[in-house]
Order: sequence, then C-alpha cells, then structure tokens
Amino acid sequence: IWIACTNPAQSLPDQKLIRAALEQAELVIVQEAFHNTATIPYADVLLPATTWGEKHGTVTNSERRISRCHAILPKPGQAKHDWEIVCEFARELEQRLPAKAGHRLFAYADPEQIWLEHRESTRGRDLDITGLSYALLAQAPQQWPFPAGASTGKARLYEDAVFATANGRARFANTAYQPVAEAVSARFPFHLNTGRLRDQWHGMSRTGTVAQMFAHAPQPQVLMAKSEMALRFLQDGDLVQVSSRRGSQILPVVGSDEIRSSQAFIAMHWGEEYLSGTDAQGATSFGVNSLTLPVCDPVSKQPELKHAAVQIQKLQLPWHLQVFAWVEESQALRLQMAVRQFFPQFAFATCTLFGRQRVGVWLRAAAHAALPAPQMQALLALFGLDAATVLRYEDQQRGLGRYIALEEGCLRAVALAGDVAASAWLKAYLEQALPVAELGRLLLQAGKQAPAAMVVTERVVCQCLNVSESAILQALPQLAAGDSATRLCSLQQKLLCGTSCGSCVPELKRLIAA
Repeated sequence: IWIACTNPAQSLPDQKLIRAALEQAELVIVQEAFHNTATIPYADVLLPATTWGEKHGTVTNSERRISRCHAILPKPGQAKHDWEIVCEFARELEQRLPAKAGHRLFAYADPEQIWLEHRESTRGRDLDITGLSYALLAQAPQQWPFPAGASTGKARLYEDAVFATANGRARFANTAYQPVAEAVSARFPFHLNTGRLRDQWHGMSRTGTVAQMFAHAPQPQVLMAKSEMALRFLQDGDLVQVSSRRGSQILPVVGSDEIRSSQAFIAMHWGEEYLSGTDAQGATSFGVNSLTLPVCDPVSKQPELKHAAVQIQKLQLPWHLQVFAWVEESQALRLQMAVRQFFPQFAFATCTLFGRQRVGVWLRAAAHAALPAPQMQALLALFGLDAATVLRYEDQQRGLGRYIALEEGCLRAVALAGDVAASAWLKAYLEQALPVAELGRLLLQAGKQAPAAMVVTERVVCQCLNVSESAILQALPQLAAGDSATRLCSLQQKLLCGTSCGSCVPELKRLIAA
C-alpha cells in the first residue's frame, strides 16, 4: 500500500481494523510532509514530500476558478514534490519492464507538462479547459469550462439546460430516507457525533504544529448536554469512558448548551497524535476514531463517521499527572512526539501545545496507579525537570510530586503528580509570566486557590487578534442599541474581533444574541 496526502491511522474509522491491516501489509510506503503523523510508524519506506508553500502548479476552488500557484519556499532537505516522487518511481520501474518503442513512463519535466495532459483529458467534456494555458492563467484566474476558441470561462453552469449526460437531460437521484447504520440501545444510549473544531483542520498534521491554534479548544473533550451530566452526577472536567462496539476512549467531559439530550460530540481531529491511553480491555486506544464505524454510503463510499452509538460512564482514576512547560519552538514537536511514547502507560493521556508569543507543551494524564519512578524520572527529564536547580516535593509512597523550574524569576516548567488541583493557577502564572519570588515555598502548596491575587487565563474567541471572551462580554453592554448586525459592527469597531479571518464571527453573533 502506498499512502500519500492522507493519514489513515488517524482519519479512518474503526482504528483497530485499520492498524491491523497496516501491520499485516507486505509493504507500506508513506509519502508525507510531516514526521509526527500516526501513520508514519507503520511505514517500511518513508518518502519526504513538500507542502503547499513549497509547491507550484494550479489549484481550482469551489467556484471552478483555476489559479496559478507559485512556491514561496524552497524544498527542504531531501523532500520532493509529489509528482516528482511518482515520476522517479515510474522511471525506475520502467527499467525493469520490457522495452516499448517510442514510449516512456511519466516523462514529465515540470508541473506544466502534467497539467497539459490533464487539459487534453477534458476536451469535449463539461469541464473542458482546452482554451486555457499557463500563460493565460498567469494573467488572472479563470473559470472552467473554457473550451478552445472561448474568450472567457462560464460563470454559471447549465444555464442552457443542457447537462453532461448522454441525452443532455439532468438526472435526479430519488433517494429514500435511511436511518443511521448503528441505532442507539439500552447498552449504547448516546448518539456520538464527530465534527471539526473552528480553528483546526482534519488530523491537525499542519494546524496542530501552531501553538496559537489551540487557544480556542486547548485539549480533547467530549461535549454533553448539561441535563444529561446532572443525571449522571458529572462535573465539567470529570473523566468519562466513551465506548462503542469497536473500542473506547477516555476523555474529560464538558457540559454544552449546543448539545441535545442523548447526544454527545467529540472533535474529529483528536487522534493518537494528541489523545490516547488504554481502552476498556487494557489495549492502546487511538483517539476518536477508535469509536467510529466503517459502514459506507453505497454511492459516495464515504464512511458514516458522523454517527456512532456509544455509552458514557464516569471514571474514577486515582492518580493524575499534569506537566506544562515553555520550550524552544524548534523543539516543541520533538518533545510532543517523545511524550507520546508514554501514552500507553496511562489510562488517559493527552498532549497539546499552548502559548502565543512563546510555545509550550502541555501533558495531562491519569492512571490506575502512579507511574513507576524510573519512567517518571525519564518523563521529567524530557521537560528539563530533572536538574538540581528544580524546586521539588516528593512522596513516592503516596505517588505525590511537585516539580518547578524557574527562568528569570518566572515559571518555565511545572509538573504535578498525584494531586493536580493547583494546575490551573500555576499554569496561569506560567502563561502570564508572573514573578514568583514572593511566593517562595507556597509554589509547592496543593489546592485550587492561588496564594496571591491573579487573573486566571481566559478563553480566546478571536484567535487572530487575541480577543478574549471576557473582553467581549464587558464591551457588549457599552455598545449602542440596535439590531444584531449593528451591534456586531460596533463590537468589531471597538475590539477588532472578527475583522481578520472571520472564523469567530458566528460565535460573536451567539454572544450578542445571548
């Protein structure tokens, strides 16, 4: 199997089945631009590929507009463009095949030659672009169809009521309603939906490398209706075991007004790269797609990732661990990958990035028993918490430990083992770079209450301009009266939130409506 431009060990449903297949395959070739994806450990051959900003060629958007793209960065190291990798393989293969006169496999010198062959394949079809050239695209983007002899593309398709079928008539698919493939039951009473987060994309192999992108949703969680949580005596942050017929995954639960009763939501991005541990049978869990089912739509072949029947049970794990630290930006992903090696030793483990001006790595884990001392020391060493200058308190018999590293009078790294109640205010001290000299030994105290007055780190709504939810709520009463659109405009003028990429505008509208 040759895998390119995808990450099946994260994105496909029923991960136990997928991983069993990858383990049994005779040869696994992975063509990848990022070294931290879940599929890479299964590769017998790993081919480094270029990313978007290193490529040149064309791209077509959803309104059928074709644009020329130019690389803004050189190819790093031994990385090659996807087309180069395929062509080089074809030429090596050709040398092992019987010679064929006047024919060469994949004899392309650049992306334009490939594009020209693609252009010819569209002749006479509804997406005919035989009237286009690289030179014309260099002047401005163009819409297809753009057949030979045309002076411009067609802005709107099928205005002449002639469709791309043998008789020119449209074909309607008369589809009857079908229920979800997996019905809920007394054993699995919740409808689990998986979907995307506002600021992340697919398996996060790219967006997950940017610490700032985690400010809106810092860590994996399962969302439930607050009424359902009350019935089950659940509080925000409690750990629950979410189980389906295929596997289980432990996550913290959070109540949400956007989730209906008997439903639950987990973001589709949380794969083994960021979320793992062990399942109900003690085997390694692989994130959200440990739960999903591989039933496919008969026409599109798209798996039914948007629904699975699950049970959700409160879980009491006696030993907890939190580690958060500033690191060199160039080392953040390496540290995160090193931490992942410890995931199977916990029942629940998640490791993400945080920070804006600086990059931090944040590990949260829980287990049925304390991590053995040698493994604990190895984990602390990854975060630089094994030095003689580290402030520490240890009670190995009870599995308790607190480890604090300072940098220029502020926190650089913190690890809390056993009792993690102080994690919220210590992490706030670290993120806000607050001086800690006056606290002295109070840094090692347990408990949720900070030893001095401080502002807890706030949730960011506008990622681009770093506007917090509390700042928005404080500004709303000061705005002039008017309809929601007028108030949104006033809010944007006052705080600038929602004026850059615009992805936070729906949330701004909800805050205004509330």
